[in-house]
Amino acid sequence: MKRYIYNINILLLFVITLGCMNYEKETENTVSNDTDDRITISKVQFEASQMELGSMKEMAFPITFSVNGMIDVPPENRAVINSTMGGFIKTTHLLEGDQVKKGQALVTLENPEFVGLQQDYMEIKGQLSYLKSEYDRQKTMMDENITSEKNYIRAESSYKSAMAKYSGLRKQLLLLNISPDQVDNGSITAVITLYSPIEGSVSKVNVSKGSYVSPAVTIMEIVDNSHIHLELFVFEKDILKVKKGQNILFKIPEASSETYKAEVHLVGTVINENRTIKVHAHPKNDARHLLTGMFVNAEIIIDNKEAFVLPETSIVEVDNDNYILILDEEDENQFYFNQLKVDVGSTVNGLTELRDHSNIKNTDKILTKGAFSLIGI
Repeated sequence: MKRYIYNINILLLFVITLGCMNYEKETENTVSNDTDDRITISKVQFEASQMELGSMKEMAFPITFSVNGMIDVPPENRAVINSTMGGFIKTTHLLEGDQVKKGQALVTLENPEFVGLQQDYMEIKGQLSYLKSEYDRQKTMMDENITSEKNYIRAESSYKSAMAKYSGLRKQLLLLNISPDQVDNGSITAVITLYSPIEGSVSKVNVSKGSYVSPAVTIMEIVDNSHIHLELFVFEKDILKVKKGQNILFKIPEASSETYKAEVHLVGTVINENRTIKVHAHPKNDARHLLTGMFVNAEIIIDNKEAFVLPETSIVEVDNDNYILILDEEDENQFYFNQLKVDVGSTVNGLTELRDHSNIKNTDKILTKGAFSLIGI
């Protein structure tokens, strides 16, 4: 009986000892995992997220400085539609964004004063033949000393005054797009039509049917985007770096991530109130789809240098610091990355300059796509 109890005690002691060993082993594994601060990702997830590995490269990297600006067009590509006389809008069928051709009818205006202007024109035109005849008669008589100089001067003054009034009224009719020839034939109208002086798109419509417009009121505006340019604002501390012919890389941050190219065309010579100078640049790409007034972020290239670079997508900013992920180990199922803080410079064409690359080897494999979803988690 005693031997049986002894055997049971030995068995219990063995079980307890084995359990303690397993617990210590699990504890060691837990501690080992907790001290491994590497970022781990499975190869399945790596493929599913379309992540990519790459390496640091050395290349000729442009030296740039940043400026802001906007898309604009030359003055001859912008038209403001007004009427030389006031009137009520009779028809207006155009909306903002509509395309118009040069010479296309835009709006019609109606005003009884247009009728009075045409009547004055016809009256003075009717008087011209008589005044011209009287002037010629007095001139002949003056040459023959039959009439007095006073009568001749009176006839001359009347004729020339009427001629000046006739020319002025005819010009006014032409400015209102009323044909004097049609008025000569007795066709008098109370309605005038305004036409587009350029081809382009309607950018503003400030009136509606029935509203009264004076000559000071802008009826609509038309912009031709076939020749857009960049108006950049360069601070005076940087203006001496800018030269005609320099290349520019620019983006429209609110509309697209695409990078466009341009070239410095003109450098202003006047400092504005905000201590900037205007720089006029022409896009090299077909940029007619860009709209006037769009905000521009630009980099003016002033020189080139040799630099080590990484794709912009390799670098993730966290709390004003920048980090990359370097592959430390790879097994059958997983990748193990170390997180490294880096000092970066400017970004051009999707590549970012590394100011200090002493901690990175040319052979290091770096996560160039997908790092954003891993760093900081």
